Amino acid sequence: MASVDFEQSPDGARLAYQHDGPADDLGRCGFFWLGGFRSDMEGTKAEAMAGLARDVRRPNLRFDYSGHGKTGGAFEDGTISTWLAEARHMFTKKTNSRRIIVGSSMGGWLALLLVRTLMLADVTAARRIAGIVLIAPAVDMTSDLMWDEFSPAVRTQVERDGVYMQPSDYGEPCPITLKLLRDGANHLLLKSGLELKCPVRILQGSADRDVPPSHALKVFGALSGPDTTLTLIKGGDHRLSTPGQLRLIRETALRLAERADGITP
Repeated sequence: MASVDFEQSPDGARLAYQHDGPADDLGRCGFFWLGGFRSDMEGTKAEAMAGLARDVRRPNLRFDYSGHGKTGGAFEDGTISTWLAEARHMFTKKTNSRRIIVGSSMGGWLALLLVRTLMLADVTAARRIAGIVLIAPAVDMTSDLMWDEFSPAVRTQVERDGVYMQPSDYGEPCPITLKLLRDGANHLLLKSGLELKCPVRILQGSADRDVPPSHALKVFGALSGPDTTLTLIKGGDHRLSTPGQLRLIRETALRLAERADGITP
């Protein structure tokens, strides 16, 4: 099991992270994991990717956003801008090789935002992104999956109190802050679209109630490039954590990494 290390981010957060696989980060294409909203780097899918890195001897980096997991800070203080900046810092400062970015739920949105940001601000780093795997991508979630879905009463509550405690199927109610919603509006990309030169694989459960298949189709339609596919997993919910589903995630990421290294089946 990889040890947990800590990295100081530009905004002062002490980010917990783990390296999996070989220590040498200058060889074969590896992986970069971006978890979901209120998830952490020890979740089922994150651990599956860590196991893949160890099994195939490819580097993997995973970390906890501020307010998540072993990283300090209050979850309610987090915004898309904050978590995107942390993802950019960890990618540029803690990885050196080419990487397949694997983003789950909100991590899928952050993955696309990271690519867009690097293409504009750090072309050298952007060129190291050899592929993207989006797992039930919650792109533009603060708008399409939150605000647009809220009832008038909930919207009024958010604007009045600054927060809405949204019921969750995964535990305690989730605080959705007005700050998060307003900040998210600065990062929307479904309407503007995004052109990607690297291959993109979208994996989506057909029975996902949190990020429905219709939303994955919106993401698919917003992405332009030479090689983007959408795989619909019959009966899959938002977790996508059965043995077969985890195997599909691992195989999808590995195929892209092998492709980046010029390995063909």
